[in-house]
Amino acid sequence: MSAGPIPTGKPLRRDAAVNRERLLSAAVAVFNEQGLEAGVEDVARAAGVGMGTLYRRFPSKQALIDELIGGVRRDVLRLARAGQSAASHSDGAGLERLLVQTGELLAAQPACIKAFSTKSESGFDEVLLIRAILADLLADAQRHGRIRAEVVPSDITVLLWSLTAIIETTQSQAPQAWRRHLELLIAGLRPATPPLIGKPLTEAELRAVSGNPRGQLTND
Repeated sequence: MSAGPIPTGKPLRRDAAVNRERLLSAAVAVFNEQGLEAGVEDVARAAGVGMGTLYRRFPSKQALIDELIGGVRRDVLRLARAGQSAASHSDGAGLERLLVQTGELLAAQPACIKAFSTKSESGFDEVLLIRAILADLLADAQRHGRIRAEVVPSDITVLLWSLTAIIETTQSQAPQAWRRHLELLIAGLRPATPPLIGKPLTEAELRAVSGNPRGQLTND
């Protein structure tokens, strides 16, 4: 999970910047082991710093979680941009590759799943960019005949909700199970007859379900 840029303003001293990175790394390790319910005291202890240092960098537990959420979203955006760049000379499989890469990213760190699924404004500009790239990759896949024509971008967002839920549900007992289920989800996107009967979520419905007026890639 990338920590992302240090917030703008007065640059941190080197030791302060090091402490910030240590806290973020410790938070990932602690939340991986204990879940997001873990206390910040455990994070500070794992980072080898005092509570005062933690609160100077992150004034609340939510601020720390928000930074982790933003880091996950930046990581997914990085993958999405790489996939979009390769799409112009691909076989239309960029969307599928991005879905697999996103699954690998989330499955590699249990804390990522909870963080990625948490409603937060942190990294939300990145979320909007990811959704735009997903729409482009979907259109590319449809031009190549890999994805059925009636699939719309909101369908891909819902698929990502499903993927995160599958990873979270199976991870403790079968950490690779999500791969087969993602294959089944992708198989359902393939061109086929008869056409789909159910209607996709509208943008308004997507925003309402996600609980955020701008919509998001995952759902609680």
